[in-house]
Amino acid sequence: MEMERIAEEEVVIVGAGIAGLATAVALKRVGIRALVLERSDCLRATGAALTLFPNAWRALDALGVSHKLTPLYAVREKSYVTNVTTGAIQEVALSRNNRGGPITVHRKALLESLAEELPSNSIRFSSKLISFEVEAQAQEGLYIIRLEDGTVITAKVLIGCDGVHSLVARKLGLAEAVNSGRSAVRGLAVFQEGHRLGDEVQQFLDVGIRAGMVPLNDKEIYWFLTFKSTLQGEGMARDPEQIQRQVIENFGKNFPPTYAEVVRHCDLSTLTWAPLLMRLPWHLIFGNVSKGTMTVAGDAMHPMTPDLGQGGCSALEDAVVLGRHIGNSFIDNGRLVPGAVARAIEGYVKERRWRTTGLITGSYISGWAQLGGDGWLMKLFRDVIFYRFIFKRLVGGADYDCGKLPLLNEQNKPQ
Repeated sequence: MEMERIAEEEVVIVGAGIAGLATAVALKRVGIRALVLERSDCLRATGAALTLFPNAWRALDALGVSHKLTPLYAVREKSYVTNVTTGAIQEVALSRNNRGGPITVHRKALLESLAEELPSNSIRFSSKLISFEVEAQAQEGLYIIRLEDGTVITAKVLIGCDGVHSLVARKLGLAEAVNSGRSAVRGLAVFQEGHRLGDEVQQFLDVGIRAGMVPLNDKEIYWFLTFKSTLQGEGMARDPEQIQRQVIENFGKNFPPTYAEVVRHCDLSTLTWAPLLMRLPWHLIFGNVSKGTMTVAGDAMHPMTPDLGQGGCSALEDAVVLGRHIGNSFIDNGRLVPGAVARAIEGYVKERRWRTTGLITGSYISGWAQLGGDGWLMKLFRDVIFYRFIFKRLVGGADYDCGKLPLLNEQNKPQ
């Protein structure tokens, strides 16, 4: 039997996705080193691209990262939504109160920008968490974390950023995420000679189907398709070429030829199909989101459907809020005191619980309206009422400001 290798850490973060890396950066900026455990052998960029709304950019400002990304991508002020059944075209404003619209970025670029802020030994790859428990003999709370390779790590603070199937969330007793009844296909189209499709964000609606395409630059277009889950869709998940063919010949057959052309140019290595999972709002409202110095962030806390584009944005908010609460405790006490950190985490949960519950609910409602049936009443609601009035209010959640991180004085700065 392989001998256990024991390492001691102050803070361990499980998962090197957006939430995990951003939380590590937030803690670093308030003087706290965290070790990030990632089960893969490198940074994962599943999803190809994501849209970051103003709330995410405020979080990235607080993390000191936004300046790396803003020069590379264009701001989107509006989107055109075409109902292919009725021919109706809606122009939807993506910005409010002159605060600027969203920016769609490569997911890999965001992850790398965050990872660059961390010391080289802060991320431990190929580190699959298999179990953890609280050390009963310790005077102060101490987590014993066991990895698949036999390594044992002790930590005072444990933060689960390990996604929708989070082991940490399960340990807290949070109910499992449920299938929303919808699925999504996502990919990145590459036109080596340039796509010549301009820079407009286009969305297309059919009965039970919503699709879109967002130019990232003059050669790459991020595209997506969401639809009500079917048995036919279940079989698509394993074969990228089959997914591509089904999107063109079946799901997207009523969409304009430009959409099929974009899908045809997809880099199949970026193509994904997945059911859209969400945490039921009441499970988040009444469930345990923390226990002592253990908590969760990002999809581990609040998985939601992508209909408002707030999954990654809210994960960045989580990082700043959690970093602020733990950072204030650290600065006040000069070190991580478990009891004080536990109270800080309670403050984080209180601040995030209702905010993210609203995003989960709003995202689901938005998807329900956009993927609604073909009855005249539903068409009237979607085309006349939803996009003109309700959607604007839902998108208004993207104006949220998660706040700043506390400033370190010279005494508190890490050596």
